[in-house]
Amino acid sequence: GIRYHPGVTLDEVKALSIWMTWKCAVVGVPFGGAKGGVICDPKALSRRELERLTRRYTAEITPFIGPDLDIPAPDIGTDAQVMAWILDTYWELTGDRSLAVVTGKPLEIGGSLVREEATSRGIMDVISATLQERRMDIKGARVAVQGFGNVGYNVARLLYQEKGCKIIALSDSSGGTFSPDGFDPLKVYEHKRRTGSVQGFEGAQDISNEELLVMDCELLVPAALEDTITSRIAENVQARMVVEGANGPTTPDADEILFQRGIPVLPDILANAGGVTVSYFEWTQGLQRLFWTKEEVRSQLKEKMTVAYERVSARAEKEKVDMRTAANLLALHDVVRAMDIRGLFP
Repeated sequence: GIRYHPGVTLDEVKALSIWMTWKCAVVGVPFGGAKGGVICDPKALSRRELERLTRRYTAEITPFIGPDLDIPAPDIGTDAQVMAWILDTYWELTGDRSLAVVTGKPLEIGGSLVREEATSRGIMDVISATLQERRMDIKGARVAVQGFGNVGYNVARLLYQEKGCKIIALSDSSGGTFSPDGFDPLKVYEHKRRTGSVQGFEGAQDISNEELLVMDCELLVPAALEDTITSRIAENVQARMVVEGANGPTTPDADEILFQRGIPVLPDILANAGGVTVSYFEWTQGLQRLFWTKEEVRSQLKEKMTVAYERVSARAEKEKVDMRTAANLLALHDVVRAMDIRGLFP
């Protein structure tokens, strides 16, 4: 993924790239894992400025990307349009008209169905597998989602529309909104589109992001930025389960506190791997120039996420460790095994 954000740092990009390596290993996607970023505020740029920035960035990384090298995809601050500019720039500079050089593209130029909601749908699939294993009913489960970007909005929408969950709290960078009776995420989305914030939603109570994180609910989905659940927050979390929609939203100290308190955490490298999984599907479709139906993509994604969850859960049970440790153990084992099989050259 490529991230456009004012807070991008080299260390952050390095961390995100290794997370991507483990994430691909956990879900069995044959990508090595990488990340990129540009220090900028895309909200402050005009469309033309954003295009020029993207094309200039692509010109610099073109020697290092390609269908058999590194395949960019969207992340925070980037979208299908940015991917289209990357694709076009690569085409013009190399003469290679491969559709598989970038994923997360618009459908009109070889994108995949379901890609826009892939991360969120994968989160829903993992939640479903978890609750089924624990014999808990997903219908009516109270959900609080921090972050109302692509992932946060679609997680809330899918859980509400397809699973019958009660969405009681949503937030964005300016704060949150809360209703004990729940609300339709689509209506909150329309309100945010009109006003620029989820706050002020009719019939709901304005809250802070911190208040959302410690709210009494069945499912807490942090889907914003890194390090939002600190040790201080973790001591007061009331959710029955934390599902990491963002990358690295829980600090190591907070992770240990949640484990000691008996609050399970579905880690990022498992829970939000739906995005890279459907990117892999899009890459495959682009190479073959044979495109799947929406039902095929959803079915394949659900199978991948369910199998990944079952592997991690079984490892956690066997080793008597938390889900994050189990996921990391699986990923490390698979990567090391692959390196060992390849051997050393010369």
